[in-house]
Order: sequence, then structure tokens, then C-alpha cells
Amino acid sequence: MRTNFSVALSRIIKEFSLEILNIPKPADEIMVSSAEINRPGLQMAGYFEFFDEKRIQIIGKSEESFLARFTEEKATKRLRDFFSRRPPAVVICRDLQINDMYIEIAKEFEVPLLRSGESTSDFTSALIAFLNLHLAPRVTRHGVLVEVYGEGILLLGESGVGKSETAIELVKRGHRLIADDAVEIRRVSSKSLVGTAPDNIRHFIELRGIGIINASRIFGAGSVKLTEKIDLVINLEQWDINKVYDRMGLENQTTEILELNIPSLTIPVKPGRNLAVIIEVAAMNSRQKKLGYNAAEDLLKRLGMTDDEEVKDTDNAPVNPF
Repeated sequence: MRTNFSVALSRIIKEFSLEILNIPKPADEIMVSSAEINRPGLQMAGYFEFFDEKRIQIIGKSEESFLARFTEEKATKRLRDFFSRRPPAVVICRDLQINDMYIEIAKEFEVPLLRSGESTSDFTSALIAFLNLHLAPRVTRHGVLVEVYGEGILLLGESGVGKSETAIELVKRGHRLIADDAVEIRRVSSKSLVGTAPDNIRHFIELRGIGIINASRIFGAGSVKLTEKIDLVINLEQWDINKVYDRMGLENQTTEILELNIPSLTIPVKPGRNLAVIIEVAAMNSRQKKLGYNAAEDLLKRLGMTDDEEVKDTDNAPVNPF
């Protein structure tokens, strides 16, 4: 997945505890912009068609043993052809002991040369996951993200509707806060979104009449979490007596974020409604639907009705059949 974001090589070095064999300039100034990686087996054989020089290159036992088959002169030529493309970094895996030829050529073409003790497969999969997260398309939404019974719930709504107050009540009931006010959402795969808080406001909540509080300091480290997958979007809005709200739960509402349709609900807010309890039930019901059980469909079957048939009151509006 191509993005316009980048991550500093220094973060990758720190994350994976990489040994630096050559670094042409400060690692903070070297940016990686591709979430894809490459094992340059074909390039070592001299084939550079469709070679993407923006990818981090990973050399493992196969590539090293392949080069060892050539004379020193021919191996040097292959390496020079490879490093002349100037990839953002080359990583040697398995703590392979390479000769000085690698370092000399890396210095000549100013290519960062790093080494990892991990196996090639393990390092590759971990690096891809890291890059997918940090280079993912993202957007910031005004809202609150909480984890309720293992479900990531994104609360959206107008300012003052009660999102932060509801989050505090949920935290007091044993659930966890991820972000308040600004939620940074990243599309980490073709099917999932992950939300987090900007670093400078992480775990802070604004409560009108009280001010700013730090949830992790007041409720403990177990009340907060750094990131969470977004499973359900709940739109909070002031109760509108002229609007017909879904009372059966047969409608499959979705909210589009970063071109993904996330299951969503619209919950009206008015005095006397316990939003925290309602959101807890919504989270549990969402999990049941994932497991294949839909209470509304089950009830219609028991009543001998189809999904297309709805029980209506005298005003022709859907009603609760209880």
C-alpha cells in the first residue's frame, strides 16, 4: 500500500536493536517511505528490471551464499551494481560475518549498512508489520476511542454531547481509554483501522467544569492503552423527537473512514439515559454478531416473521414487538 508518509531510519534501528556497520549521515535524516521490503536475490544475479530502490533491502543466508560462489572480482561487481541503486538501507540478518568488501562499497555509495541477529524470515515479518503501522494512511477525527470488553469503540458526535464524560464513566467501570478529543486513525491493512492518541495529549481528558485530567494518573496504568483496533463507531447525537431511530437492530449501518466501512450505531442522548451501560451492551452485542448471532433476527424467527416484515405501530413506525 503506497503512502506519502515516512519514518526515520533511527526509529527502525532502535526498534530492532540493529548494529550499525555503515551510516553515511545521522539516521534521523534518512527517511524510509516504502512499507515494502526486498530480498535482492535476483539483483545479485544481475536482474534489475522492476527493482524498487525505495525499499529496504534484506540480505540473508541465501543471498550471501550465492555471492560466495563467484570470484572476488565478480562478487565485487555484483555488489557495486546493487549498492549503486542507493536503497534507503541494507540489513544483514542472522549476524552473518561479511567481509570488508560490503562495508567499503556501502561507504562508496553512501548506503546505510546494518546487521540483525534475527533470522531473515522473523526480521522480515516484524519489519513489514512495523512499516505498515508507521507508514499507514491516516486521518485525525474529533472523538473518543475506548476499549470496552475487548472491542474498540470510536465515539463521535458534536462538541458537548457527552463523549468525554461517557469515557470517564466507562473507565471507572473497568474499561480502558485510548484517546480523547483527537483520535489518530491509521489504515493498517485492507480490512482494519487502528486508533491512537497524538503523543502530546495522550491519556489527557477535558471535562467541562473540572478542566484537564490525566486518566492514567487518576485511575491507574491499567485504565489506559496506547492503540486499539476500531471495531464499532457510535455516533452520539441529541435526541430528535422528529427522527425515527432504529429499534430492532436489523439495519446494518456503517461509517466510512479511510475508504473502509466500519459497523456503526447512532445513539440519541437525553437526560436519564445511561450512556456507559448502553455502550457496554453495544460492545457485547457487536461481539455476538461477529460470532454469528443476531438477536433481532432470532426474535423475528421466533415470531414467524421474515427480515422484510416489520412490526409497525399506528403511525407506521417500527416498534419493539415485546
